[in-house]
Amino acid sequence: MREIVHVSIGGSRVRVRFTNAHGQAPLQIGAAHVALRSSGAATMPGSDRALAFGGKSSVTIAPGAAVLSDPVNLDVPPRSDLAVSIYLPVATGLPTLHFRSRQTNYVSPKGNFTSAASMPVASTTVCADQFANRVCTSPWYFLAGVDVRAPAGVGAVVALGDSITAGAGTNTDTNRRWPDVLARRLLNQGPVTGVLNQGIGGNAIWSSELGPSALARFDRDVLATSGSRFVIVLLGINDLIDGTSAARVISGLQQLATRTQAAGLKVYGGTLTPFQRGSDTLEAQRQAVNRWIRTSGAFDAVIDFDAVLRDPALPRRMRPLYDSGDTLHPNAAGYEAMAGAIDLSLFRP
Repeated sequence: MREIVHVSIGGSRVRVRFTNAHGQAPLQIGAAHVALRSSGAATMPGSDRALAFGGKSSVTIAPGAAVLSDPVNLDVPPRSDLAVSIYLPVATGLPTLHFRSRQTNYVSPKGNFTSAASMPVASTTVCADQFANRVCTSPWYFLAGVDVRAPAGVGAVVALGDSITAGAGTNTDTNRRWPDVLARRLLNQGPVTGVLNQGIGGNAIWSSELGPSALARFDRDVLATSGSRFVIVLLGINDLIDGTSAARVISGLQQLATRTQAAGLKVYGGTLTPFQRGSDTLEAQRQAVNRWIRTSGAFDAVIDFDAVLRDPALPRRMRPLYDSGDTLHPNAAGYEAMAGAIDLSLFRP
C-alpha cells in the first residue's frame, strides 16, 4: 500500500508511526518505506528511504499497540506530500484505519513494491462522495502519523475534533481542511508551528460509536503526539445530535480543558458551528454550550467559529457561501474563513 500524507512544516529527519489499535491479531509489516511524492503513486527519484524498527526491516505489532519507525534523514519541504509504503506479507484481519482520509491512496498487485519509484497500481482508495453522513471510504490503513525533526523551539498545534476538523465537505486530494489552511497561514504569517489534524468523522466527546470518544483517545491523540504545545478543541455537535444534554457536553469539554492544562499545554475552545436541520431543542442546547465556551474561562482562549460561519439573518443557519450543501459541514470557503478567524498570536512561544 502507498499512502499519501500532506505535512505542515518541514524538517531534515522523519519517522512514521504505525498502529494496530483495533486489530484482533498481530499485524506483520514486512517492509516499509517513506519518500517524497511526485504525483499519483510515483515518488521523487533519490528520495526513497527504507524504514527500520530497532534496526530491523520488518516489525510485528501486537493488537492494540503502535510502533514508531527509526528516524531517517530526508529533507522534507513544508506542505509537501510524503508517500508511505507498507508491504503486508500476510492477511491482516480486522484493519485499523482512518476511514475518510480525503486523500487518494494506492494499492499494488501482490508483491513487495515499497521501494518502487513508479509503483504498479491495482486499485485506489478514492472517495467519490464528500459528505460525512453517507457511505464513503478513502482510508489510511495502519498509518497513525508522521513526525519531522523541526528546528529547536518549534512545537505543534493539535486540532482535536470531528468531521468538521477532518474536512468533510471538501474535495479529495485538495488539502483544504481548516487545519490545512491554518498550517499555511502559520507558515506565511505567524510563528512556525506544526499542525496535527486529529479530527475523526462522527467523533463525539462521550460516545464511541465511530472510533473511540474524544475523552477516550485524548492521551493517545493529544498528549502522546510529538511536539504538542497547543490544542484546539472543536467537539460536541455530534453529542447534541445524538441527544446528549448541553450540561453533559459542557462537563466533557471541561474535562478536556482541564486535562490539557494539567499537561502544561494551552487549550483553545472552538464554538459549535450552525446546524440548520437541527430541532429547536438542539439549537437551544448548542447555544447553551457556546455561551459556556465563551464565558466560562475554562479555556485559555476562545475561537468563535460559530460567529464566523453563521448567517446574521438566521443564526442557526450557516451562511450559504460557506455551506457544503448539507447544512452542517462547511465547504472549502467556509474552512478558509474558520482558519482565517484564528489569531495567530495564540501560538507564540
